[in-house]
Amino acid sequence: MKSLRVLLVALLVAGGAVGGGYYWWRTQQDQLPDHIASGNGRIEAEEVHIATKYAGRVAEVLVEEGDTVEAGQVLARMDTAELMASLAKADAEVAEAEEDVAEAEAQVAQRVSELTFANQELARASFLINKGHVSQARLDQRQTERDAAKAALEAARAHLLSTQRAVESAAAEARRIQTRIDDSELKTPRDGRVQYRLAEPGEVLAAGGKVVTVLELTDVYMTIFLPTAQVGRVRIGSDARIVIDAVPEYVIPARVSFVAAEAQFTPREVETRSEREKLMFRVKVKIDPELLRLHREKVKTGLPGEAYVLLGPDGGWPARLAVKLPPAPGQ
Repeated sequence: MKSLRVLLVALLVAGGAVGGGYYWWRTQQDQLPDHIASGNGRIEAEEVHIATKYAGRVAEVLVEEGDTVEAGQVLARMDTAELMASLAKADAEVAEAEEDVAEAEAQVAQRVSELTFANQELARASFLINKGHVSQARLDQRQTERDAAKAALEAARAHLLSTQRAVESAAAEARRIQTRIDDSELKTPRDGRVQYRLAEPGEVLAAGGKVVTVLELTDVYMTIFLPTAQVGRVRIGSDARIVIDAVPEYVIPARVSFVAAEAQFTPREVETRSEREKLMFRVKVKIDPELLRLHREKVKTGLPGEAYVLLGPDGGWPARLAVKLPPAPGQ
């Protein structure tokens, strides 16, 4: 019996030693040097809302949620039947205005010819009156005809200018309608992945109505909050690391891209030092876009994790925060 008690005591001591050793190891693993700050957050990406510029009916949506899209790709189209009819009318008005211009140009040419003839007749009458072959009345008549021809030419030129302006106006209206037709093709300005399909064919949307939401896969970040004592040592561009809970074996390199100028959590009173230390500032840690392009198919938003930030240039990263990435596609 005595030997059994001794054995039990030995087992308890050994178990305690093992448990204590594990606790110490975990404590050492979780403990960070003073030059590294950390915070919890979630993987986020910039959202691009693809919306209609004008009110209208959705004709078709060309993508599904989860689809990868390229910059400039058409994601949806609005109904343009009415706009196409308006464009046909505008094109007809342009053609009619151009015909008016051609007619006005012919009138100008005619008036130029008439003025030339009137000038010749006036010159002839002026020569003959000196010889006594025509009367003063005839000279005055030629003078009047020349002045009338000159006025007619000015009127014809003014009419030509007016018709040319009409062509420009009609063409501008046609371009405006064509621009609205072009805007009815809803394109993504950036590469990304379709996050939400918000409208279906047949739905009538107001101006600014959202049809698709796209996540920009090259602008992925994690937002964390750091206290006053630490955020004062953080700089834009500071080296950072991100570890995602779902894949803790990987350590993703990142950079600080934003530090809030104002505290996000502010106590009612901040008169004492201890109260000031409670202030928390928002910090955005962004993943390198080139790295994201290599692993764009693996990018998922909403995943929780932890971000680590260097608080100064003098310190380095512990071994457990050394960069470790999954193999790139094709490797």
